Amino acid sequence: MTSNSIAQWWRRPGGGREVAQVAAPMVVSSLSWTVMTFIDRMFLRWESGATMSAAFSASAVWFAMACLPLGICAYATTFVAQYHGDRQAERIGCVVWQAAWIALAAAPFTLAAMPLAPWIFGLAGHDPEVTELEVRYFRALAPGAAGMWLAQALSAFYGGRGLTRVNMWVDAAFALVNVALDYLWIFGRGGFPPLGIAGAGWATSVALWLKAATFAALVLRQRNRREFGSARGMRLDLPLLGRLLRFGGPSGVQMLLEVAGFTVFILMVGRLGPMEAEATSMTFSVSTLAFMPVWGLSMACTILVGQHLGEDRDDRAERATWNALGFSLAYMTLASLLYLTVPGLLLFGFFAGASETGSEAAAVAQLARRLLAFVAAYNLFDALMIVMVGAIKGAGDTRFVLQASLWLAAALAAAAWLGVEVFHCGIDACWALITAWVWIGGLIYLRRFRGGAWRSMRVIETLPAMSSGPLPADPIAVGGGGPLAPRAERD
Repeated sequence: MTSNSIAQWWRRPGGGREVAQVAAPMVVSSLSWTVMTFIDRMFLRWESGATMSAAFSASAVWFAMACLPLGICAYATTFVAQYHGDRQAERIGCVVWQAAWIALAAAPFTLAAMPLAPWIFGLAGHDPEVTELEVRYFRALAPGAAGMWLAQALSAFYGGRGLTRVNMWVDAAFALVNVALDYLWIFGRGGFPPLGIAGAGWATSVALWLKAATFAALVLRQRNRREFGSARGMRLDLPLLGRLLRFGGPSGVQMLLEVAGFTVFILMVGRLGPMEAEATSMTFSVSTLAFMPVWGLSMACTILVGQHLGEDRDDRAERATWNALGFSLAYMTLASLLYLTVPGLLLFGFFAGASETGSEAAAVAQLARRLLAFVAAYNLFDALMIVMVGAIKGAGDTRFVLQASLWLAAALAAAAWLGVEVFHCGIDACWALITAWVWIGGLIYLRRFRGGAWRSMRVIETLPAMSSGPLPADPIAVGGGGPLAPRAERD
């Protein structure tokens, strides 16, 4: 490439600079969550391997139960991005608060699951000691779900407009709060009683609610009330609420299905034995060091696709997607090389403060190193799947995402159950299964993006061309090829 072509790639809309500016804070935000969960599980590993395994499986169940409202609340980012691109600033505050009301309305359902925890985890068939720990962790974590949903809804106010640095600082700050509370409440420091695994759950719940309160205060600042109607928008807007549910609902179900399939896989692996469960927990914890930054790039892709489609520039949306994918593949390649060359270094923290030593710890470490090779084998396809899903969600192609995730999740759950319960496969066969699953998912979403159906989709109501009048009382969403304003001149 010549210097002029490199400069053009970097500077033009949808180019490397725009993707990097939006994605970098999102990557830092996702890394802050990664570091938080990594340290959380490392502290619990110092308690015991069973404690860490229980926290991992219980958090997977908790997150699966939280996915439907989370996906809907997160989809407010796409609405904000398209409103921002279409210069409908007065609608931004309103859609953010519709998502916030969904978050609060869903809160009682997570609390209602707390008494059911013994039955839920009893179905997994784990050792009684692990089951008891799972129940304790789940009950402490459950109240934090609504805080997570509310924070996600309110953070769309900044993320959808590309102001991702605000989200970065808030996420990083409360990740540090979570880690500090982990240390105090797990081990009983600073005058607090040692709560063990329950302390880790309560630390996360408190940090999530504090983060939600911080975003609420930021959204309601005077300037935001004036420019974006962030106070007026608190009222219910039933047409807009319905449109958010229409497009965000499939996105939330998609998250629920994929995480549910993944959770079944984790629970099935737990039946193979404590060493397999512990090594799997460690491996997935380390793999988030690669997964979560790419998730940040995917969120940036969703924002940029939404903004450029709001401008009616699908060419720029496509360009931003390929650039986000390029950054993701480069990062995943580096992560995979680390998994293959220095796995012991990545796993060191889990054993540094642990009580047990000798052959047992060595066997777990050896198995975890072997499993990291599977992660290295699917990392590039994982990046492909994550970014492509982010792109087509940014356009509003959530119906396809829902259909694909339904088949993929069912296939993963069924194959994991058959492999463990019927064919009595070992840990390597289970991880070969998850590797193949990621490969297939990546190729499915790539084909959908290349098909181009997303180009004509919108989730917002569009204003008539050349009109500066008020919005209609009950605007109709345009999705899947509705009438669009004249396309601007291409770059």
